[in-house]
Amino acid sequence: MTAHPVPVRTRKEPMSVPLNILDLVSISEGSTARDAIAASMDAARLADELGYHRLWFAEHHNTVNLASSATALLVGQAASVTDRIRVGSGGVMLPNHAPLMVAEQYGTLANMFGDRIDLGLGRAPGTDGMTAQALSRSSAEPQAFAESIYDLQGWFSEAGSSHSMPIVSAASAGTDVPIWVLGSTINGAAIAGQLGLPFSLASHFAPDQIDQAIRVYRDTFSTEMPTAQIDKPYIMAGINVLVADTDAEAEREFTVIQQMFADIQTGQRRKLQPPVDPATLPGGGGAQSMLQIQAVGSPKTATAQLEEFVERTGADELITVTYAFDPKVRERSLQLLAEAWFQGGR
Repeated sequence: MTAHPVPVRTRKEPMSVPLNILDLVSISEGSTARDAIAASMDAARLADELGYHRLWFAEHHNTVNLASSATALLVGQAASVTDRIRVGSGGVMLPNHAPLMVAEQYGTLANMFGDRIDLGLGRAPGTDGMTAQALSRSSAEPQAFAESIYDLQGWFSEAGSSHSMPIVSAASAGTDVPIWVLGSTINGAAIAGQLGLPFSLASHFAPDQIDQAIRVYRDTFSTEMPTAQIDKPYIMAGINVLVADTDAEAEREFTVIQQMFADIQTGQRRKLQPPVDPATLPGGGGAQSMLQIQAVGSPKTATAQLEEFVERTGADELITVTYAFDPKVRERSLQLLAEAWFQGGR
């Protein structure tokens, strides 16, 4: 079993939990993908300065409001403009890729940027069925997914060779890139546990099975499989975050993601829309239910909600998701949260 750089922490104080960022490189109305990528890199620099622990990019396809399709390229660019923060995928949707290509890409990144690269892997396609078929390169079945992870670990090993075929990857040999399993249900949790890998829970958009998934992950966790990389369960949980100077301001800015999720449910394809009066949004509905895991408000309000979430989940790390129509609003949210959380944890 290979040890990997996850912080060793005795869970006592919620504010000692590291904060991370999940970036989907959102495109606002009137902006372009180029604008969104530039704003994302500005946020990466700021996150690095503020003390965030990880910055991950999520893979999505066939969307008009997200520019996070070529994950490895975004990881490389973000790593090149930062100095300290870990950068990785949250995640690479493995069925869309040949595992060897993933090993070569992330091994190359590790050779370029050292021990700062993470590889989070998911089984979902991150898109619709038609696009998934166009992208498909490997199977999403649990056993095939596990075998692909084992092969990836072989390509990241000193030998740089797959466990299932006589193929060597010099680009990834000896890089030992840490692998996480992403999931939103008990099925993903069970796979992560059985493989002995850290688990990143997509609770920011899939709140229904949070408690069950965490329990299943802990109950099924094993170090017996050759894929095991850690000695005990390790969980990172996702939460939607928008911090502003006042609760009212934060709630208004949060309507950006509320509108986006409502568009997903109705099939409307739009770039991110400006914030609106929260009172004008339709109440309830599936979109609001999907976003119920949130920390929205002033620094005091948001940190209290984050603390409650840590207490509920026992998460070892949190990964925050912040959408904003104006990139400066997102940067302000990152700054206010960092000041409140990191200073409060000292």
